[in-house]
Amino acid sequence: MDKYVCTACGYVYDPEVGDIDSGIAPGTKFEDIPDDWVCPVCGVDKSAFEKM
Repeated sequence: MDKYVCTACGYVYDPEVGDIDSGIAPGTKFEDIPDDWVCPVCGVDKSAFEKM
């Protein structure tokens, strides 16, 4: 699975880890994250992420 990086702060979304604090389970592909999810570090929306 592909990792995605926040272009605003550099946070890397790793699908193997997920984002437990935001309710995103490990194994969740970036494409399957709800559109209203935001970066857990800086709060920008999902559209600010780019595939690594």
